[in-house]
Amino acid sequence: MRKIHWLAVFAALLWLFAPLTPHAEGMGLANTVVKMPLAEGVSIDDAIDSMLVRANGLNFKLVARQPLYKELEAMGVETRHVEIFQFCDARIAAQMLNHDIDFAAYLPCRITLIEDRDGKAWLVTLDLDQVMQMADLPPDLKELAIKVRDTINEIMTAGAKGDL
Repeated sequence: MRKIHWLAVFAALLWLFAPLTPHAEGMGLANTVVKMPLAEGVSIDDAIDSMLVRANGLNFKLVARQPLYKELEAMGVETRHVEIFQFCDARIAAQMLNHDIDFAAYLPCRITLIEDRDGKAWLVTLDLDQVMQMADLPPDLKELAIKVRDTINEIMTAGAKGDL
């Protein structure tokens, strides 16, 4: 019996349920993310190295790295570069989860490195400002959430600029 690949199942579910998903009035998907293009002359490898070095310097642990493009290539799917990096400060994550288990859906923080249809590379992440607006955080946790947002932004900026 052939194994059903999780990615294929996930894609099929998205395709099936997309018409049933209501969209927030006036808000498109692009309004929920932060995107940064790689600067001219910054290669994908440069961006990756820069993000990993910066995250390490900021004490944000790389907890997962998923080269999705390799999985797609192995399946015979033509693809551009798509790689997902997951970073976390476990102490902050624990405090957020102690406050509200719904934060589990947002952990760990993800940055995707992806090439668009024209071959331009981008870094994309969830807009944490919107998450913070929706969350009912006490001042001490709001301060930590801002720290996480700023750290993810700094990691992305380093990657986009190729700053080691």
